[in-house]
Amino acid sequence: MKGQHQRHLKASGKSGYAVRKRSTWEVMWRVTRYLRPYRWMALAMVACAVLSLVFAFAFPKLTQIVIDDVIGRRRADLLAPVMAVLLAAFLLRDVFNSLRIRLNNIFEQNVIYDMRRELYARLQRLPVDYFDQRSSGDLLTRVMEDVNNLERLLIDGTEQGTVALLSVVGVMAVLLLMHPWLAVVAMAPLPFLAAGALWYTLTAHQRYRAQREASSALNALLMDNLQGVRQVKAFGRENHEDSRFAQRADDLRRGMLGIMLVWSRYSPAMSFAAALGTVLVLWVGGQQVMAGQMKVGELMGFLLYLNLFYEPISRLHGLNQMVQSARAAGERVFDILDTPPEGADPRRTRALAGPVRGEVRYEGVCFDYAPDKPALTDIQLHARPGEVIALVGPTGAGKSTLVNLLPAFYEPAAGRILIDGQDIAEMRLDSLRAAISVVSQEAFLFNGTVRENILYGRLDATGAELEAAARAANCHEFILRLPQGYDSSVGERGVKLSVGEKQRVSIARALLKNSPLLILDEATASVDTATERLIQEALEHLMANRTSFVIAHRLSTIRSAHQILVLRQGGIAERGTHEELMAHDGLYARLARIQNTSTIEESFARLEQNGEGGPA
Repeated sequence: MKGQHQRHLKASGKSGYAVRKRSTWEVMWRVTRYLRPYRWMALAMVACAVLSLVFAFAFPKLTQIVIDDVIGRRRADLLAPVMAVLLAAFLLRDVFNSLRIRLNNIFEQNVIYDMRRELYARLQRLPVDYFDQRSSGDLLTRVMEDVNNLERLLIDGTEQGTVALLSVVGVMAVLLLMHPWLAVVAMAPLPFLAAGALWYTLTAHQRYRAQREASSALNALLMDNLQGVRQVKAFGRENHEDSRFAQRADDLRRGMLGIMLVWSRYSPAMSFAAALGTVLVLWVGGQQVMAGQMKVGELMGFLLYLNLFYEPISRLHGLNQMVQSARAAGERVFDILDTPPEGADPRRTRALAGPVRGEVRYEGVCFDYAPDKPALTDIQLHARPGEVIALVGPTGAGKSTLVNLLPAFYEPAAGRILIDGQDIAEMRLDSLRAAISVVSQEAFLFNGTVRENILYGRLDATGAELEAAARAANCHEFILRLPQGYDSSVGERGVKLSVGEKQRVSIARALLKNSPLLILDEATASVDTATERLIQEALEHLMANRTSFVIAHRLSTIRSAHQILVLRQGGIAERGTHEELMAHDGLYARLARIQNTSTIEESFARLEQNGEGGPA
């Protein structure tokens, strides 16, 4: 049932969830906490920006002096000193600007590092069902692109916003001191600029949200296809994938064009409104110059200061665009950070008392992935220490769900699970999972060396312990034949190794962990006879003196199991040893009579087709 749910999500191309909307102020307030560890660096960066701005203010005044007092009065003796002061002002402006850029870069990278670490740490601690509903590409987009958008608001937004506001206030004061009436004329476009900014703020969020979702969908498809490139080639679906990618890329293109179309109207309109102020000042000021009420240099200085007034206003409009983009990104980042981590239940305070003997009980356990679709119903089982419990049943019967409840990948809807008489609902997850090893049917190897993958079972293991685990898993010999031995790279998902080699490396990893409980999705159906024999021998070493739950795919591998549970439609239909179930002559017996080289799932399907799949 879980598999059907996941397939539906992938087929639909949707995330299967909704990100809660958040206001701009909520996003901005929450991201400011990432600035607090670097508040002095932030203040120094803003101070450098302000000082750079202050020295830039010298240019209009010095230009006025040159035109009116030096050139106008023909004071050649003052030209060199004024030029020296102007050059010094430009030098100091650029020195402080250089310091600002250096501080900005350090500040930026520190904040990105902190945000990504926190986001990744939370991802690692979220429950499994969170990942069941979200694609890897979408989560990758959040950690990389969305964090970058938030960081731009934090660093560039903080600096640009502060400096722009100070510039506007400072220049306005200068303009009012220079010529109050002309300053009032210059402020005429402000109501239009404010109205435009308000309209853009109120309408932009939906466009940016759509663009972020389109970017995530494209990344999700790209990651999915890269991981499944062999399937794409095997089925000759390159053209089909071209079409799917083109559709997602077109969605992103349309999203970006929607944003830029509005910006292409908004930004020039605001620029025109600002230019209107300049025209009005030149018109009114020009009349005053011609009437002898104002000097030419004074008007020129006023116009240069006016440019310093409208330039930061234009920057604030760009900052508004940045805020809207960051708001959409922030919603997706905070969706992760606001999801409660697994193990947040206040009851999970105890450590699993040891030494763990491996007695496991399921008492009335129920579970469902959706309210109206139960996956497990009233599961009762008792595994004694060292026993092998085999699970058989058709696809979707609940085998994987049953074993996934033991390490608390999912929480039961009802009932309880006990290990050595201790309720796992009260166990800390680190303590619980330290007692359980998992070997899946499709062995997953990280993109690293063979040594790193085996040591994942126990990071502090010695070289001798690692080699002993590899020998017990029947993989030491083939590892030595690799180009760099244990230091050979296995490639992404272990692509450089065969299926049997990957499986034996994963068994060595589990052996090195040396946990008293074992979950084994038995995986010998896809290998040749010789490899199957090596894997079975390795599994015998792994299962020795451990309580093992085995999801069986061939009856031949579980005939000696202490208990065989036959699952159907989320319940246990039959249970017993192989001999007991054969004597009962029920579903298991009918299965055993028809199974040869096919898997148990295939044999169940044949029984269903023949009308023999019901209870005995």
